[in-house]
Formats: sequence, structure tokens, C-alpha cells
Amino acid sequence: MITELNHRERATLRAVAGGHAEIRCSCEPDLFIDGLSCCDQSTVHRLARLGLIAPARIGKCGERVPALLTEAGSRALGEVLAIAA
Repeated sequence: MITELNHRERATLRAVAGGHAEIRCSCEPDLFIDGLSCCDQSTVHRLARLGLIAPARIGKCGERVPALLTEAGSRALGEVLAIAA
């Protein structure tokens, strides 16, 4: 159970869940929200390492592809929202 998500991490997960994000395929992925580079790539790297976000499809190294919220990401976001309610 991941409940220690800060505001920026939750906002990033919501943007990905809403279909607003692309991820650059690499070992340390970059995230783009509505076409703009995410200002906090350390948050993106943490969310990717935790398995909460991922590329929606396989891409070449450096290619931007749609980002998706993983099942674990959906659970984590749901748990955080339930705690806040």
C-alpha cells in the first residue's frame, strides 16, 4: 500500500489518469503534460520506479508515447483519495 504521495505526485497521477500525459521512453523517463515538459522530473522518476506510471506501448529509446496509470497507480491514487475523504 502506497499512501505517502505528496501533492505533486497525486497531481501527476491525476494528469496521467486523465489522458493528458506522454512519457519519453528511457531508463529515466521524462513526462510531458499537455505537451509541456513536467517541471519535476524527480517526481516522474519516482512514480515510474514505483510502477505507478508506465508507457502505454513500447517505443524506441527517446520516443514520446502516451503514458498510462498502472493498476498499482490507480490503487495508490484511490487509496490517497479515500484517506483524504
